Amino acid sequence: MRTQVGIIGAGPAGLLLSRMLAVQGIESVVLENRSRDYVEARIRAGILEQHTVDTLREVGMGARLDREGLEHDGIYLQYPGTRHKLDFPELCGRNVWIYGQSEVVKDLIAAQLDDGPPLLFEVSDVQPRDVDTDSPSIAFTDADGVAQVLECDVVAGTDGFHGVSRPIVTAATDGQLWERTYPFAWLGILADVAPSTDDLIYAWHPDGFAMHSMRSPSVSRLYIQVDPTEKIEDWSDDRIWEALATRMALPGWELQTGPVTEKSILPMRSFVSSPMRHGRLFLAGDAAHIVPPTGAKGLNLAVADVTLLARALVRLLAEKETDLADAYSDKALARVWRCTHFSWWMTSMLHTHGDDFDAQLQLSQLQRVCTSEAAARELAEMYTGLPVAL
Repeated sequence: MRTQVGIIGAGPAGLLLSRMLAVQGIESVVLENRSRDYVEARIRAGILEQHTVDTLREVGMGARLDREGLEHDGIYLQYPGTRHKLDFPELCGRNVWIYGQSEVVKDLIAAQLDDGPPLLFEVSDVQPRDVDTDSPSIAFTDADGVAQVLECDVVAGTDGFHGVSRPIVTAATDGQLWERTYPFAWLGILADVAPSTDDLIYAWHPDGFAMHSMRSPSVSRLYIQVDPTEKIEDWSDDRIWEALATRMALPGWELQTGPVTEKSILPMRSFVSSPMRHGRLFLAGDAAHIVPPTGAKGLNLAVADVTLLARALVRLLAEKETDLADAYSDKALARVWRCTHFSWWMTSMLHTHGDDFDAQLQLSQLQRVCTSEAAARELAEMYTGLPVAL
């Protein structure tokens, strides 16, 4: 098999990269070790930055997003007795959209299988080879058990934290890894009930953080802070709804409840790997970095990565110029670290851990954001998305 760009991983980063390259006339093949059903069913982030929405529209992926996505012009920050709206268009002239990552992936897969480059599911034994030469390849076993070799000009590792790509880059470059594990987790639920709010609520409470999001006009997505050692079976639906109602309580407002259709516990951590390139192997998305979900940056960081990478690969393969490819890692990491900081800051401001001194600092910071236009604008600019290249 022969192509220009071999892409490992059919998450949003790999699929969008393939789509962006195809629009520019660059061939690719996407390899995925899971089944299509598994990939489409993964429940992940649901908040899209302005740039992410613009990018999906530019590559022909905006039709269902525009039809079913929910445009939001702000968020609520809450602490006991106060719920304050941050108006994003007023503060920074941008919005965000609610549209689940699983829906983005479904749209990209449908387009890929309809008229896009090859997308191979249920492959195994994937191994990039000779990435430090101009003729790399990817060895793998296809879904029928047949050993294959994909010859290519470039390999894109978009295969997540547990994938095969990042260890190759790290080992070959003596790279650096930074990681922080947070002492709390999110218990998240999907519920068949109309949202009780018009915009997302981020609530600080002495019992722990709570968040009210949504997936559609009839489906709500909600979270509560729990200890990472908690077990999901210990949390009945009634217990979850009671905790949510307590932590988001506000005079004159009532949380609507309904059937819980999915619940899980998500540990929280920050992770960054540098560099994001070795030779002809480039990393993007969760293969290179992970952020806690508080700042809504995970999917959007992946889109920013592949936007930079697509430009670099078009210039490298179509124009035979290496400047953008050589600058890719540094440019991507500059934005990664800013978004990692924002995610850490939001997480640190909103999650309690039993320290009364820290609790007062958190309340002071929340009050500052809710009363200072400058502080509110900084949060709005970060939340709705920085420029792709800083």
